[in-house]
Amino acid sequence: MQQEIEPSAVVDCLGLYCPMPIALTKEGMEKIAVGEVLVVEADDPAAEEDIKRWANRTGHEIVKFEKDDGILRFFIRKVK
Repeated sequence: MQQEIEPSAVVDCLGLYCPMPIALTKEGMEKIAVGEVLVVEADDPAAEEDIKRWANRTGHEIVKFEKDDGILRFFIRKVK
């Protein structure tokens, strides 16, 4: 059984295009503690690649990713 991931914060990037989703994700990550999860919602198709690459580069972990009707939802755990 998959446990529910309890986000500490949600960043709404709906209707925003590159580079805003990354900028707001970065800002959101700065506000949460290590080990907490930030949820980012975006509908810019480029955000999928951008945010995954950003998380990889910064060392944060995408614990869950959902794509629902054009809405991208990233659950990112702050690692450091």
